[in-house]
Amino acid sequence: MNSRILHKEVQDFINHHLQSDISKVLYKGSPFADVTIRELVEQIEAKKKTKDKLPTWFNTKNIYYPNKLNIEQTSSEISANYKSSLVSGDSLIDLTGGFGIDTYQFSKRFKEVVHCEINEDLSMMVSHNLAQLHCKNVKTVASDGLTFIASQQKFDWIYVDPSRRNESKGKVFMLEDCIPNVPKNLELLFRHSNDILLKVSPMLDITQAVNELSFVKDIHVVAIHNEVKEVLFILKKEYRDTISLKTVNITASKQDHFEAYFKQPKEIEFSLPKAYLYEPNAAILKAGLFDDLSTLGVSKLHKNSHLYTSETLIDFPGRSFKIEHIINYDRKQLKKLIPSQKGNITTRNFPDTVAQIRKRTKLKEGGHHYLFFTTNIENSLIVILCQKVL
Repeated sequence: MNSRILHKEVQDFINHHLQSDISKVLYKGSPFADVTIRELVEQIEAKKKTKDKLPTWFNTKNIYYPNKLNIEQTSSEISANYKSSLVSGDSLIDLTGGFGIDTYQFSKRFKEVVHCEINEDLSMMVSHNLAQLHCKNVKTVASDGLTFIASQQKFDWIYVDPSRRNESKGKVFMLEDCIPNVPKNLELLFRHSNDILLKVSPMLDITQAVNELSFVKDIHVVAIHNEVKEVLFILKKEYRDTISLKTVNITASKQDHFEAYFKQPKEIEFSLPKAYLYEPNAAILKAGLFDDLSTLGVSKLHKNSHLYTSETLIDFPGRSFKIEHIINYDRKQLKKLIPSQKGNITTRNFPDTVAQIRKRTKLKEGGHHYLFFTTNIENSLIVILCQKVL
């Protein structure tokens, strides 16, 4: 950590070049004897990435940034705020502190928070930044979290955000492939707290994780603007009751919540398309709560389609559409119904891809028509032409 980066003239340079061509900045070199051009570019690139993701940091003076990869991997301010709403108490320890976004949000709900980060430089950055944010109830520790907690008393909550050991292992992985290995160290963790909040990658298989863990109480699937960002597990010592599976999709205007019990069978009603069509948000799809949506009073089009319908409009956690036409998959019929030859195409349980459909039908992207290419309960390939319900 080069403290000279925090000098006013250097900070002014960084802020002045946030929209500059980085290649040109590199070519000109550093105007400062004690700050290299690489250090300047690292600060510029990292700060640029915080504008929307971490607005509090972006709008606070004299924040010291790590490399841009660290910023890309950290929680967003929105998701950190959601996490903090799930916990409260007197004390919390963040075993895998990183850039400290989650820690900062936790500090608003606890009297004392401990931030553990094994990287000494990053730990120093977090300590400095928390001071700029006027956060006074966080203790930063440059140490491995598991090693540190072994010598401590109990905390109200433990927070862990494990990282992948090997990024080449593929999209689906196990918790034992992460650092720290939470399943292996659960006994240690529960000696120091009765409550654990565990953040995992959205690529993680939820059922696999439940099988690896013990005492799972709640699972939260968090999406932001219909993109799943993280999956959270709440573990409570000796808890052996039903597991709640909760989803949220956070947008600029609202939060769509839906919850059910993990692996609890549901009675499903199937139907041909009625007056309205519904597409679940990404959090529900990730959580696998396809059958549980029947509790909202909708019918499913097909076992594998994950599209729903009703006669009257309901408040649905996802996109809602008014059905205008239902036809067979036929290019000539589509051309008659859509003279503009423009449409927003979605496929669900359909043999052709969007690209193949566009090639065959000549439909261009855009316009106000929404077309769902799917399979109905009679196993017929159909196209549902809709208007989006605002």
